[in-house]
Amino acid sequence: MIQRTLANIEEMVNGSGLDEGFQSKKINGVTTDSRLVEVGNLFFPLVGDTFNGHEFVDKAIELGAAAVIWKETEPNPPKQVPVIFVKDTLVALQDLAEAYLKQLNPKVVGITGSNGKTTTKDMVAAVLETTYKVHKTKGNFNNHIGLPLTILSMAENTEIAVLEMGMSGKGEIELLSKIAKPEVAVITNIGEAHLMDLGSREGIASAKLEIVKGLKENGCLIYHGDEPLLLERVPSLSFSSVTFGEGSKNDYFPQNIKQEANGTYFDINETAYFIPVLGKHNVCNALAAYAVARFFEVKEEAIKKGFGSIRITGMRLELLQSKSGVSIINDAYNASPTSTNAAIQLLEDLKGFNQKFVVLGDMLELGDDEKEFHYQVGKSIKQDEISHVFTYGKLGEEIANGARQNRSEEFVHHFNDKSALIDRLKQLMNKNDVVLVKASRGMKLEEVVNSLL
Repeated sequence: MIQRTLANIEEMVNGSGLDEGFQSKKINGVTTDSRLVEVGNLFFPLVGDTFNGHEFVDKAIELGAAAVIWKETEPNPPKQVPVIFVKDTLVALQDLAEAYLKQLNPKVVGITGSNGKTTTKDMVAAVLETTYKVHKTKGNFNNHIGLPLTILSMAENTEIAVLEMGMSGKGEIELLSKIAKPEVAVITNIGEAHLMDLGSREGIASAKLEIVKGLKENGCLIYHGDEPLLLERVPSLSFSSVTFGEGSKNDYFPQNIKQEANGTYFDINETAYFIPVLGKHNVCNALAAYAVARFFEVKEEAIKKGFGSIRITGMRLELLQSKSGVSIINDAYNASPTSTNAAIQLLEDLKGFNQKFVVLGDMLELGDDEKEFHYQVGKSIKQDEISHVFTYGKLGEEIANGARQNRSEEFVHHFNDKSALIDRLKQLMNKNDVVLVKASRGMKLEEVVNSLL
């Protein structure tokens, strides 16, 4: 994590007003959350639409904050610790991260996409860690606040930083890319997430391609080559590029994919690989990681080792086992039509189980066509592979309506009460059955998983 004198910090954030007596005082790490302050931290009080972090500075100092960044227009700055004044505390946080990254000068991999960002980030880090000192985004710290905090938690000896870049709207990925200045940019895919904000898949593609705005001059864009919206835009860019995907026209494509309960087997260039991750769609994420590894000249055997050691961030196709012998695929972190269809296909392909259940909830932020998206997901579920379909939520009912087109009413169960859903599910499930649980984060379907466990 960052350790600098306050004189250094003042210069890095373009600040002013630091008392001369504190110039040589050092800070150890930064935080924006007064509840998470550790002794020696530099505290950044951020200002939002409904909160003002300056109101919590006293609490941060009480917990051990060594110094505070303070917005110039805010009244009553603290007197008990050193203060550096800035025009905007969020911009100062971003400036500090950019300056720190420049001083350490690691190689940077930036990763974005509609689905699979976090899984791809975990895979990229796993293969690179076989050869380099790697720092990666923790959890989902991938926005205009999380990315700077990720950078500022980086060790001084980091050789490669693997940074996930998410967005809530147009322009955010450009901001993150210009802070991080990646050597390698990865676009996992273009899906339907953020249709409500960006209006169309074309708008989503344009927003994801903002990742090249900060790409270094000799950098490389690695992207999903089966996506027409990327294929038609990338050739006009002045960067080298590498494609991955299912099609054989890609630079890297898989062969001999085999799904097992313990993970997925596949070949690249006639070399066999295994990832302890479920889902054929995750092979595409692995291909992206493979392309990054080859860019950084990681050897084949090291890539194999890295793939075998992958640990995916929680609630993303986690295969869990209940005490009653029921297998649970926990994919409750988020959902879109693309990722939900892929997860259902995974369940359909799995062998060796008695009954197969899906528990699906609302997929959010899909815009005007959200009902049709849900209906089509339900309609596509194969009757001969999935025993029972459970749905939850207002939009989940549209999934149920779609599922009823291919099966009788007794095998489709819709609920607006989560407890009632859990009770009915438990009545039907037996040893050696398997259930997939998936919905957008706001539906909190991990509560179903926890109850089954």
